[in-house]
Amino acid sequence: MDGNWTMNFPRIGLRSPNLTNTTVNLQENFEIDLEDTNWILTSSFIIFTMQTGFGMLESGCVSIKNEANIMMKNLADISLGGLSYWIFGYGMSFGEGTWSNPFIGVGDFLVDPPVGDALMGPVFASFLFQLSFATTATTIVSGAMAERANFKAYCMFSLLNTIVYCVPAGWVWGSHGFLNKLGAVDIAGSGPVHLIGGASAFASALMLGPRLGRYAKGYGPLPLGNPVNAVMGTFVLWWGWLAFNSGSTYGVSGAKWQYAARAAVMTMMGSFGGGCFGILFTMIKNKGKAEVMELINSILGALVSITAGCFLYRAWEALVIGFIGAAIASGSSPLFDRMRIDDPVGASAVHGACGFWGVIAVGLFADNPIPMETTNGRSGLFKGGGWYLLGVQTLTGVCLMAWGIVVTMVLLWLIDRVMPIRMDPYNELLGADLTEHRIRHGHVGVSRAVSALRPYHRSNSINEIGSVGVNTGHSLVVDKIHEANKKKRKGVLGGKLQIFTNKAFVPETESTFTNDGFLNKRHGNTESELYRTIDSIEDEINGPVKVGKNPSIRDVTENIKGKKFKEFTEKEIEELGQINASQDRFRPKFLHQEYEQFSATGQNSANFRWVE
Repeated sequence: MDGNWTMNFPRIGLRSPNLTNTTVNLQENFEIDLEDTNWILTSSFIIFTMQTGFGMLESGCVSIKNEANIMMKNLADISLGGLSYWIFGYGMSFGEGTWSNPFIGVGDFLVDPPVGDALMGPVFASFLFQLSFATTATTIVSGAMAERANFKAYCMFSLLNTIVYCVPAGWVWGSHGFLNKLGAVDIAGSGPVHLIGGASAFASALMLGPRLGRYAKGYGPLPLGNPVNAVMGTFVLWWGWLAFNSGSTYGVSGAKWQYAARAAVMTMMGSFGGGCFGILFTMIKNKGKAEVMELINSILGALVSITAGCFLYRAWEALVIGFIGAAIASGSSPLFDRMRIDDPVGASAVHGACGFWGVIAVGLFADNPIPMETTNGRSGLFKGGGWYLLGVQTLTGVCLMAWGIVVTMVLLWLIDRVMPIRMDPYNELLGADLTEHRIRHGHVGVSRAVSALRPYHRSNSINEIGSVGVNTGHSLVVDKIHEANKKKRKGVLGGKLQIFTNKAFVPETESTFTNDGFLNKRHGNTESELYRTIDSIEDEINGPVKVGKNPSIRDVTENIKGKKFKEFTEKEIEELGQINASQDRFRPKFLHQEYEQFSATGQNSANFRWVE
């Protein structure tokens, strides 16, 4: 906090006991008592669970080979975006320093009121609540950039994207903001959060361009990576939205508690309208079949639409607003695809288009919430309030949309000058989970992509990455036991190996044998053939490894090191296959004649066989 700020007079509604000793400027946001603070903090905690919802929804919409990457971006949004909001974002939205002006706030940077300050609680509660809004606005953009944004560059974008949100948030909610002075109304953020986030998502998708091959087979949506995750994410967002809207009464004192309850019910009514439209729309469009994303986007579009005036409407009005919002979301998504705006999650349509409608809806349907002064005594056009409020709301929507698009494009352009924000084709085809986070999924086409890209790019580090959910040490042991069984059947071991003897796994006296662990003691029949087999291959399993490398990967011979794949002989490929059998490496498995063709031409045959 700026130490030069002083409180000149108390505000009605603040019941802190020691107002005269504070060094904090008393903003309108701090006019809260103990009960209000409790309500605000609880709502903030719930709103933060929306990050889980966004992460699950986005990870369910992208391909499996990018699902961990999108979750990592959501973590970055909270960590980096939250830090920058504390440093300068909150002050640019709500600062009331000497240099504050109708465009931007100045003050309250590095929020940290001292112990003993009478307003320490209200300040922190206000900051936390606004922080939850800021991180939500930032994370909306991650879905629009999915599957093709460089993670390092995205982290830089996440750190700086606070600027895109915090300045227009001050226009609408800050006492200095020019839209606030004109009488703009947005209770919970259809404009500053969702319209800004959607406009930024639109600009991001436009700047990055579509994913490789996205529109090669038409404009239809690509298959979802995990539809269940997408639906579960929607439920979590639905839950968080209740706190988002009802918490925006900023307390429960006075008449606030009645409007908090009304906001929660109107939020549900709007979502009912969106859900009903979504069911009808998807059934009619798909001849009785229900598409997951069409219903999800309808519900979310309705929730976005109801947010600006969540306690300013009657129940039937909320239902209509949600119904129209769902229609806008359902119509905007295919329109943006026709423009080749590749937005995997539909953030541009759901948050951008529906956010704009939510702002406009206040100018049409809003009631004057007596005795609260939310609308400055005005009502919407359909409630006999005239054209003024509708005009201000329209101006608000246009200003926010223009700011979100232009500033995001400038920010991305500047970041791209430092480091490329679009992934190169090699990394995009392999998936960000593998290339950015060392996570390899099975059965997602990675092996095929590596083999196809090998003539253009070679990365030894890829071969060292194990599959997700696979204990490669166990796999190697199992492979060796299989080999031992084969040798036993062929008589190579002289008939000494006897699998599953009668004493196998029968508890006996504990052996003192330990293996790389003080508590790793063998139990049961330590003389069974299973233990003998494992002991016989222990040296082979734990054989010499390279320092700093994956211990499950053994040294290769010197004549193999540094060679390109097409230069391998058949014997060398067989040796590599034996060494890395348990890893399901990124190598094609092919016949001798296919290898000869590949070695001679560098091209894959039509019958090329892949390991997946």
